[in-house]
Amino acid sequence: MKYLLKNLGIAFLALLIIASVFSLLNGGNSGNPEASLTQLVSQINGEEVKSIAIDSNQLQIELKNGNLETAVKEKEISLTESLKNYGVDAQKLQLVDLQVKSESALNFWLGTLLPILLPLIIIGFFFWFMFRGAQRGQMQALTFGRSRARLIDPKDKRNRVSFKDVAGLKEAKEELGEVVDFLKNPKKFINIGAKIPKGVLLVGAPGTGKTLLARAVASEAGVPFFSASGSEFVEMFVGVGSSRVRDLFQTAKKYAPALIFVDELDAIGRQRGVGLGSGHDEREQTLNQILVEMDGFDPNTGIILISATNRPDVLDPALLRPGRFDRRIILDLPDIGDREEILKIHSRNKPFAEDVNLREIAERTPGFSGADLANIVNEGAILAARRNKKKINQEELREAVEKEILGPERKSHILSKKEKEIAAYHEAGHALVAASLTHTDPIQKISIISRGRAAGYT
Repeated sequence: MKYLLKNLGIAFLALLIIASVFSLLNGGNSGNPEASLTQLVSQINGEEVKSIAIDSNQLQIELKNGNLETAVKEKEISLTESLKNYGVDAQKLQLVDLQVKSESALNFWLGTLLPILLPLIIIGFFFWFMFRGAQRGQMQALTFGRSRARLIDPKDKRNRVSFKDVAGLKEAKEELGEVVDFLKNPKKFINIGAKIPKGVLLVGAPGTGKTLLARAVASEAGVPFFSASGSEFVEMFVGVGSSRVRDLFQTAKKYAPALIFVDELDAIGRQRGVGLGSGHDEREQTLNQILVEMDGFDPNTGIILISATNRPDVLDPALLRPGRFDRRIILDLPDIGDREEILKIHSRNKPFAEDVNLREIAERTPGFSGADLANIVNEGAILAARRNKKKINQEELREAVEKEILGPERKSHILSKKEKEIAAYHEAGHALVAASLTHTDPIQKISIISRGRAAGYT
């Protein structure tokens, strides 16, 4: 779309320039009043005309009082004969200074050739534009089977992520730390007869840090990082997915040692034989090519495939066997200590007030993922900015937690006095039951302010 608008703009500008040149060279009305030949004859007979300049069929008339007029003469006959036909006095006509302007060579050739060349130029530009579009389409067709994976250079400090940037997940970081050691010192393992794992499968709920961990492995090992999504391999055209898989592994071999990360593996790794194509659809061909590539490359080439999924139950068994994905790492939701560490990481470079207690926020957010906690800190910063504060207070973080759990405040939801009373009794009942039980968390807040679909909450 960008190239189309650019080419259309160039075409419009070119046509505008050509039209301007054509209008300029052919001349136009100079702004002087136009007189008919009858009026001109009347002025000549009245001895009002000083001179007449003849430029092709255009007449520039200068009157004795200093005014200027224009007129158009007849094409077939000379001006003198034309004026005589209109009844001009021959003696009075001799008193008028007649000047004939010779047409320049440039104007002559432009006037002759431009009406012919202008349509040809427009047609030629149209065919050139169509040819460029077709040529670009051919180039896109040639690159259609190439991998869409994005290469992240380990030397790029802007995208650098280390294990220090990943809070919690101690067991997962230990497992992936061995992968980093494989990539850094492969000879240590080869000499003792160990094989470098070909694949590592990260399994966890959305937002638990699967992609972040994969990037941290590449940064810690200092190797190129190829990132792709499972949906990028599958297209409506048969053979495109398998071609992109081959291209991805061939490119990674050129950068070896390297790390390939495929997010949402379940998009292409589902169990075969359950599709609409009787086991022969495009997705299954792509999966077959991944299996072949994982079997085909030498385990000691330094290429490791890391994939992430939150649906391990739908993956093909052939994909999960040892020799392909040798390691399966489970990423659980963070506990209270990990949540506090995650909040500290996402609180970097943010101005917090002295009353901020991240431990309290961690206690209020059981079951939250790392992405949820990052969103809470961001929502707190947005609330503080909306209130024109220079620092983020504990109040904004608490409201951000409530917004994440229940939704935004429904300020337009007006309750009657009776409805407020019912909501208050209801929430008070929740509080009394919670307070009477021995193994419940302490009550933090009771509110009858509507949030989301709830009229109140405890």
